[in-house]
Amino acid sequence: MHGLKDREADETNSLEKYEHAPNRPIICIDMRCFYASCMAMLENLDPLKVPIAVIGNFQQKGSIVLAASPPMKKRFGIKTGSRLFEIPKHPDIRLFEPKMEFFVQMSMEITNLINQFVPKEAIHVYSIDESFVDLSGTEKLWGPPEETAKFIQESIYRQFQIPSAVGMGPNMLMAKLALDLEGKKKDFAKWTYEDVPTKLWPLSPLSEMWGIGRRTERTLNNMGIFTVGDLANTDLKTLEDCFGIMGNQLYYHAWGIDLSPLGAPLAQGQISFGKGQVLMRDYRSRSEILAVILEMCEDVARRAREAYQVGRTISLGVSYSKDAFGGGFHRARTIDEPTNDTMKIYKVCEQLLDEHYAERPVRQISLSISKLESENSMQLSLFDDRKWRKRKLGATMDYLRSKHGSTAVLRAVSYTEAGTAVKRAQLVGGHKK
Repeated sequence: MHGLKDREADETNSLEKYEHAPNRPIICIDMRCFYASCMAMLENLDPLKVPIAVIGNFQQKGSIVLAASPPMKKRFGIKTGSRLFEIPKHPDIRLFEPKMEFFVQMSMEITNLINQFVPKEAIHVYSIDESFVDLSGTEKLWGPPEETAKFIQESIYRQFQIPSAVGMGPNMLMAKLALDLEGKKKDFAKWTYEDVPTKLWPLSPLSEMWGIGRRTERTLNNMGIFTVGDLANTDLKTLEDCFGIMGNQLYYHAWGIDLSPLGAPLAQGQISFGKGQVLMRDYRSRSEILAVILEMCEDVARRAREAYQVGRTISLGVSYSKDAFGGGFHRARTIDEPTNDTMKIYKVCEQLLDEHYAERPVRQISLSISKLESENSMQLSLFDDRKWRKRKLGATMDYLRSKHGSTAVLRAVSYTEAGTAVKRAQLVGGHKK
């Protein structure tokens, strides 16, 4: 009897939560193995039958596989993230380098096709191979939203020979979860709020939930939270005390509730500004590593300045080369006064590197600033006019780069052998045009 009452209370609680929640026919459409499918179309191959891999750079044996067709995954175990040297020699395998300009053009053409079914305002291009589409109001033209979604899939395949997967839900979050957790296995999946307890809550580990990273997962695990259901049934105030505004987001996302309008980031409010980079070779000296870190600080600080945000916590992550048995570190430091000044961020990163660097070759670097607040809150000392001058100088450099290109103004380190900014400016999406 007691268990029945608990279930009735849970159902009442759920109904109250969903009473004012968005309930629109949103789809998230993902182009399967997009790069491989594009190359297959160019070469008149069938990506569902031919083992295809798109490689970042043929000249480097450690280059990453950017995309692999289903037969490449099933027959040879090669998937996105594998390395060139792991691909076996086999006459059936077809390898290609990326044609990024072509991929971008294909993405735009697919968006134009979707635009034939809905207005542009109803389309949010999430990435080069993934888009959200609001099918509200299309019933009179195309019939039920589920049929429209499937017709869009068929049209894309008929016109471009690119297979896709679709998730449908009452909001962006649910559409994305339906895609990632079910749609990619079945081609199409529709989730409703009624599906949350049976389809979403059993999910574990928590990092499988869109929007939860490994570090957040560890923190939640330490709180005794191991499934999305555990998260949904955790006291909201407890989560907010631990994570701030992100705790509120985690709680409602665990219930499948997302109030973001189409096109808005799912996390309401920017939580951090960050950048990660896989280096094209092993960086073995402190000076070389710091050269890249300075370039990355410049980029992160610019984005913060453009958003008129400053941050207190600066994080640095370093991954060592696999040739040096991998490993690495990720450390953060909170400073007294929030900043978006490139050199202040760089100085903290330099300190973190000196404290934790193990003198081993580095292959990947990441950094971020978080604990953000409005730049208006930054205290300008009456006796320190240099701070304002630095801010104006940074804004001027940002303006020149936005108007004349990312390499219009560079620091001297970018022209050294260790610098990566000049080479990366010649790429699209980090890869060859």
